[in-house]
Amino acid sequence: MHLSLASLGVKEDDEILLPSFTWIATANAVEYLKAKPVFCDIDIDTFNINIGSLQSNLTKKTKGIIPVHLFGLSADMNPIIEFANKNKLLVIEDAACGFGAEYNNIHVGNFGNTGCFSFHPRKAITTGEGGMITTNSSELAVLLRALRDHGATISDFQRHNGAKPYLLPDFPYLGYNYRMTDIQASIGTSQMDRASKIKNRRKEIAEFYNDKLDKVNWIKKPFKKEKYSHGYQSYVCLFEPEEITLKNISKINKQRNDFMEYLQSNGISTRPGTHAVHLLKYYSKKYKIKPKDFPNAYIADKCSIALPLFVDLTNEELNFVTKKIVKYKIKK
Repeated sequence: MHLSLASLGVKEDDEILLPSFTWIATANAVEYLKAKPVFCDIDIDTFNINIGSLQSNLTKKTKGIIPVHLFGLSADMNPIIEFANKNKLLVIEDAACGFGAEYNNIHVGNFGNTGCFSFHPRKAITTGEGGMITTNSSELAVLLRALRDHGATISDFQRHNGAKPYLLPDFPYLGYNYRMTDIQASIGTSQMDRASKIKNRRKEIAEFYNDKLDKVNWIKKPFKKEKYSHGYQSYVCLFEPEEITLKNISKINKQRNDFMEYLQSNGISTRPGTHAVHLLKYYSKKYKIKPKDFPNAYIADKCSIALPLFVDLTNEELNFVTKKIVKYKIKK
């Protein structure tokens, strides 16, 4: 994310629109360049950025948008791209969870100036750490390759296989050491050989949950709609025993935590979907943001829950998990 923003010329005092409900790295990448992350609320049904919030947060300093494809569900890219084009804004897709996610049959990472994928250990394709940038601009790709390697005009591989391997390249840019190791790359490419199997199994597990939890009316399952193909990086639900408002959110948060504790006591790991960045100390203090300033992100932070989902999860284990959920009685 940092490399994408830097390569696209984002600088001090530029403003970048992004959802509040996302992992902190989305906002941190903006801060690294002394630009300003401008938080937007989310659509509580999709957990992704609310399209209407883009217009309300637009200023003369707005330089770009970071739509996040959260949990493997694409953001609503058509209106986002239309808004960006109209206002001459950059689009940097946060596709950290985006493997296998499509929008109108187009894989995420193909819509913006760049797409940024994560290879963190929790991701569907992992190299232990690190990530990947996608772009449809050959010119930008050349710049990105240079910036990831201290700003060098050619890589070490190109130099060693060139006519004069004994000469060092020029360094016309102030670059970074963002190179992936060969060991990491080998781990990632071996997984890509079975990428279809990984993607299909994650979808099978999600459909298993959808079927078994169909009658559990206090769990709002992941969003589904025809133009979206969910990659199911995570199976994140909204714990919603009643309509959630800012008045009862503390009560429902406690009920969710009680439910998570019950699952934990039965050997079932869960976690919130992610956090609302505007609630975290660095950002709430620096930008003087209150929890209720972004109510849907606040609700998602306090009431979301991610159920176990990984490729080697067996149907026997899934039956165990879903039976425990179905039997649970919400504490009043």
